[in-house]
Amino acid sequence: MDLSQRRILITGGAGFIGSHLTENLLEANNDVLVVDDFSNSTQEWVPDGAAVIEADLTDREAVEKVVTADLDIVFHLAARKDPNDDDPRGQFAENTTMTHLLLEQCRTAGVEQFAFASSSTVYGEAPRPTPEDYAPLEPISVYGASKLGEEGLVSTYAHSHGMTAYIFRFANIVGPRLRGAVIPDFIEKLRADPESLTILGDGRQEKSYMHVTDCVNAMSYIVEHATEQSGPVHTFNLGTKTTTSVDEIAGIVSEVLDVDPTFEYTGGDRGWTGDVPKMRLSTEKLAALGWEPTHESSPAVRVAAEELAQEL
Repeated sequence: MDLSQRRILITGGAGFIGSHLTENLLEANNDVLVVDDFSNSTQEWVPDGAAVIEADLTDREAVEKVVTADLDIVFHLAARKDPNDDDPRGQFAENTTMTHLLLEQCRTAGVEQFAFASSSTVYGEAPRPTPEDYAPLEPISVYGASKLGEEGLVSTYAHSHGMTAYIFRFANIVGPRLRGAVIPDFIEKLRADPESLTILGDGRQEKSYMHVTDCVNAMSYIVEHATEQSGPVHTFNLGTKTTTSVDEIAGIVSEVLDVDPTFEYTGGDRGWTGDVPKMRLSTEKLAALGWEPTHESSPAVRVAAEELAQEL
């Protein structure tokens, strides 16, 4: 599908990844409609040129108003993301409800293309590097469980109702506008106290970090090229071949801020309940499609730390 001069809906388009995707698709000369409830985003992040509607996507009538027959594709990024959500049942229900209502309205309105932002958390604690066809999928957090349930809905509608679906399983995405994650957390802590830094877990947690510009470029590329492959559902890992430990991130952020703190640890092999301590996705399928990131994991962390140090 050529992503130019299309009418595109982006749910969560005012959020971290969504606002960068909005910029990417506007630059490609698309007509972009952003729908967001601004619960963990801000309208200030939406670039000029995009139409914006504030709406609750768990409300059927709201979804019916924004998903219309003139759309070429829906990018669904809206979600409750907090891994420590104190209402796990509500998080699961809200995420799966949004996805189901959007898919049903796409079916009703005749929107045939649906792109879904999933997560590496669907794999749980899987062998590394983890390919897209790894099974069984055993998430260890409610957020991961909700993403896996949503993937099931996306697959069902694609196979049963003639849609083409794209599922993106994100690694840890970093860059400008990132909030509530390790890099901005370390920046804020070190600005408050440059002498010491408290690190959740033992600091040896190790994951793949991908810069947000690479992430949204990959999403666009997949939608434009994946339909050359067979089947109605196209699932891709979005990440890097390399990984970065939490200790390394702490060191990079300290260098960017020009401080030399003492590291203190809360202990344990993970930062919180449901945290996957080690994650690296196989990106061979995406490379075979003809796309690779411009930044590997640690360079992506450094660029993001420099950007966020200026922004925060």
